[in-house]
Amino acid sequence: MLHSQTHLRSRPISAGQLRAFEAVARHLNFRAASEELALTQSAVSRQIQGLEDDVGVSLFHRHTRAVELTSAGGVLLRAVSPSLDRIDGAVRQIRQSAGRKSVALTTFASFASMWLIPRLEVFQRDNPDIDIRIDASDVAVDLDISDIDLALRYAPASHVPPHAIRLFGEQITAVISPWLLKSGPRLKKPDDLANFTLIEAGDAHHTHLEWLTWRRWFDEHATPKLEAKRWLYFNYAYQMVQAALTGQGVVLARLPLIAESLASGDLVEPFPNMRMDSPMAYWLVIGQRNMARPEVAAFCEWLRAQAKLTREAIGDVPDPDTLDSLD
Repeated sequence: MLHSQTHLRSRPISAGQLRAFEAVARHLNFRAASEELALTQSAVSRQIQGLEDDVGVSLFHRHTRAVELTSAGGVLLRAVSPSLDRIDGAVRQIRQSAGRKSVALTTFASFASMWLIPRLEVFQRDNPDIDIRIDASDVAVDLDISDIDLALRYAPASHVPPHAIRLFGEQITAVISPWLLKSGPRLKKPDDLANFTLIEAGDAHHTHLEWLTWRRWFDEHATPKLEAKRWLYFNYAYQMVQAALTGQGVVLARLPLIAESLASGDLVEPFPNMRMDSPMAYWLVIGQRNMARPEVAAFCEWLRAQAKLTREAIGDVPDPDTLDSLD
C-alpha cells in the first residue's frame, strides 16, 4: 500500500488507533485483537487503515491467513508498547490511590536499601493510612515540576539548596565480617590488609568519590605502598557491604549506612580509631508546594527522628554552619 508523502497529516495520532495497532501487532491477528478490544474486526481494520494513512506507510503485510509487521511497524511498536504500559501503570496508580494519602520520595539506591527501607516498617505501623512510593535513582529530580514530594540526597553542603535539612554527616571506616576476622589471616595493624581482598567502588578513582578509596585511607594512615592480595570492585555501596557481610573481603564503608550492622555484630571494625571524615552529608529536601500536606509533614518528622538516632549511633557532631536545623 502506497501513501503519498504530500498528503500526510500533521495532527497527533489518536490513542484509539495506537491501541488497535498494539493489539494487532501483539497478536498478529485482527480477530484476536478485536476480541481483546471488544470491537468488530472491521472497526479494528478502520483504525489500522487510518493510522497507516496518518503515518504515511504500511505497518502490516496482509496475507490470506495472517499478518506480519513491516519494518516501519516494528519501529512504531517499539515506541508504542512501553508508552501504553506507562500510561496504564499511571492510571492504575491513580485509581488505587484515589482518596488515599501518599508520600513520594526520591533517593539513591544504596541509601534506600541500607538505611531507609529497613526502618520503613516502623512508619507504616504507626501510619497505616499513608502510602509510600520510593523512586530509587541516582538522577536528581526537580521537585518543583515532578510528582515527587521530597528527596533524600547525598552531597556536600555547597551542592544542596538553602532550605535543605541536614540529617547526618559521614565517616568512612574499614569493616569485615567477624567470621573472616576470626578464620582469616591476622588483622592487627594496617599493613596486615595486604593479606586480604579489598573491596571498593569500581569508579571511585574516576569520579567525585575519591575520598572513598583505599588509596586515600592508606595515605592517611602512612601505608601508601601497601598492595592488596586482590581487589573486588562494585558499582553500589550495598553490593560492597553485602560482599563484606559474606566474608569476601574488607570494605571501606560509609558509617551511617552500616551502623545497624556494627551494632548487631554482623560487621566489625578492625581499626575503630582510624575512621576518615567525608566531605559528604545526607540531606532532606522537601518540595515547597508539598510542605503543608499533613502526610508529608508526618513523614518528614519521622525521618528526622530516625536521623537523630543515626547521629547518636555514629557519634555525629555536626558543624552548626553546615546545616539548616536539627532536632
